[in-house]
Amino acid sequence: MEPAKQDDFDLKKMIADYMENGLLDNIIDMYKHDKSLYEYIGYLMSDERMRVRIGATALIEIMKDEDPENISKAIPSILPLLKSQSPVTRGDIAYLLGVIGSKETIRYLNELLNDEDMNVKTSAQEAIEDIHKGSR
Repeated sequence: MEPAKQDDFDLKKMIADYMENGLLDNIIDMYKHDKSLYEYIGYLMSDERMRVRIGATALIEIMKDEDPENISKAIPSILPLLKSQSPVTRGDIAYLLGVIGSKETIRYLNELLNDEDMNVKTSAQEAIEDIHKGSR
């Protein structure tokens, strides 16, 4: 692995491990100081550890209020997860897109309205409604 890619991987792993250990406040501070970290949200949301995924969701919910001008930087890293084999992942990403609130993501959420999983459909519909309302 190239040194830069290794450093990138190490930082992603460290953030995920911090999430697993409940150190969300530390991660929030990191995100406040380094806006490029938003590109790691997709990595965190694809982690097998539930605490990491819950922490990443909480991070987006908090940063939506504390850093609204940069929150949309997470979108490119999470959009591919809408194609995940896991309906839980697809639903979680739909929810995150609703929290982020970018109208540009509605077209992707509309595709989930035809998902075979009813929970994914519901998450997508609620996310679309939230984006239109500007809530969350």
